[in-house]
Amino acid sequence: MLILTTPNIEGHKIVEYYGLVTGESLLGANVYKDLFSGVRDVVGGRTSAYEEELKKARDLAIGSMEEKTSKKGGNAIIGIRIKYNNLGGTMGNTIMVTVTGTAVKYE
Repeated sequence: MLILTTPNIEGHKIVEYYGLVTGESLLGANVYKDLFSGVRDVVGGRTSAYEEELKKARDLAIGSMEEKTSKKGGNAIIGIRIKYNNLGGTMGNTIMVTVTGTAVKYE
């Protein structure tokens, strides 16, 4: 499925708009990852464990959006936006990934 941040598909005609589609995913971080992440940031390293978990959460959210688009008859999603929110509070150190876009059919 074609997934774009742009509002149109260059060189193609959008023949049907199916409306808003969304996908959400939650990522919980545990204390050990938090501690390890802080140490690596101090010494200038990258926190690859977190990057991998964020990628998984983002892919799950996008997959959910693709499934909803397919069920509506669409073959592309345009104008997508990805947001990351730290829920904190009663949810602990949880990050929510939200993806939104417009389901369309193009030729």
